[in-house]
Amino acid sequence: MASMLRLYNTLTREKAAFVPIDPGHVRLYACGPTVYDAAHIGNARPIIVFDLLFRLLRHLYGPVHVTYARNVTDVDDKINARAAERGITIRELTDGTLKSFHEDVRALGVLMPEDVNVPGERARFVEPRATDHIAEMVTLIEGLVAAGHAYVAEGHVLFDVPSMPDYGALSKRPLDEMEAGARVEVAPYKRSPLDFVLWKPSKPGEPAWPSPAGIAEPGRPGWHIECSAMSWKHLGQTFDIHAGGIDLIFPHHENEVAQSRCCFGTPVMANVWLHNGFLQVEGEKMSKSLGNFVTLREVLKDWPGEVVRLNMLKTHYRQPIDWTLRGLEEAGRMLERWYGLVGDAAPAPEPPATVLEPLLDDLNTAASLAEIHRLDEPSALKAGANLLGFLAQTRSEREAASVRASGVDVAAVEGLIAARRAARAARDWPESDRVRDALAAMGVTVKDNKDGTTTWSVTG
Repeated sequence: MASMLRLYNTLTREKAAFVPIDPGHVRLYACGPTVYDAAHIGNARPIIVFDLLFRLLRHLYGPVHVTYARNVTDVDDKINARAAERGITIRELTDGTLKSFHEDVRALGVLMPEDVNVPGERARFVEPRATDHIAEMVTLIEGLVAAGHAYVAEGHVLFDVPSMPDYGALSKRPLDEMEAGARVEVAPYKRSPLDFVLWKPSKPGEPAWPSPAGIAEPGRPGWHIECSAMSWKHLGQTFDIHAGGIDLIFPHHENEVAQSRCCFGTPVMANVWLHNGFLQVEGEKMSKSLGNFVTLREVLKDWPGEVVRLNMLKTHYRQPIDWTLRGLEEAGRMLERWYGLVGDAAPAPEPPATVLEPLLDDLNTAASLAEIHRLDEPSALKAGANLLGFLAQTRSEREAASVRASGVDVAAVEGLIAARRAARAARDWPESDRVRDALAAMGVTVKDNKDGTTTWSVTG
């Protein structure tokens, strides 16, 4: 089945069979969060989509044969400004924001390093932080200067874009369009408007490290160099898949390609480039000015993480997604139906082929979810849903978690249910109704199942 996986490659603008460099070590890199503020719902899309890709690759090639690197940007102009605004250190800001990010994405059913890494073995999921890879960035920058692809000017190191004849191959933007966009950052020390910063001087109060290329004053890295450094450190000079949001194609990913290829002399940085589409809210672009800017934490206050995940995956990852209340409600109903059908059944050893096959066609989650919805055999349904990151809990575990969160007295509930069962057995319907009303007053809903059992849940 691994040989049947086909992915749309932004680099070639076509869908093709995925052929890993080494089937024994498939390598995936995704651009992660810039930890200066709470993640918004748009940030959650690539996290969920590429978590699904990671799960699929692990299923196809085996868990020990796939490595996933998802970086954390913790040095950035926005981070510096936000820390100064709050009167805290940059590390305090980034540590706190990253902790919140981890809490939020874990609620989405996203695999985390501690879920897949085995102590004493090579890590299969790494989450490198930019500030832990300054040495690698310095090495790359000095390599680019030595190769004639970068130059020093007024305390900066800049990438010399004209030195790379096929710059722009990923984004496929015309030269005049790229130059027009670059003029926003025009500086007198640039040789070309397209040249971009690899290293720059630090202002007072900003993080600073010893500079490369013989620059005396301390400084800090530009934005693009960090991903080249971290992917190199953890995945190698060339790897299989680089993923991220469509907004990163230019200039970020284009510049990553330039840095890595020109430093190492390789024909590509990654063989396959995947990009997810934009997200809008109720038909409009999400923005603070429109009042529809929604953080992930705000959504998770009102909706379970599984519902958020399902609503995100109902749309193909390359298509724009319209985030609506109606969509969330529909996702909630789908999940309730699945949990009701599955009960406490164990998953089948393998997911149904009908569920897997659409995912092999460039992660066609909409078709895969439709196939799950057609299943009515509990073990098959659970195996298919598990592949996409759903139904991680049994019904009993889910109910227990709901009870713990509600603070309901479980012993009291179970006692009342036993009393109701006895009343029903004695055909004492008034007493049975009285007990049901008492449970309802506690926020407990009782369901009498066809197999003669009684289950209950907390409703509020």
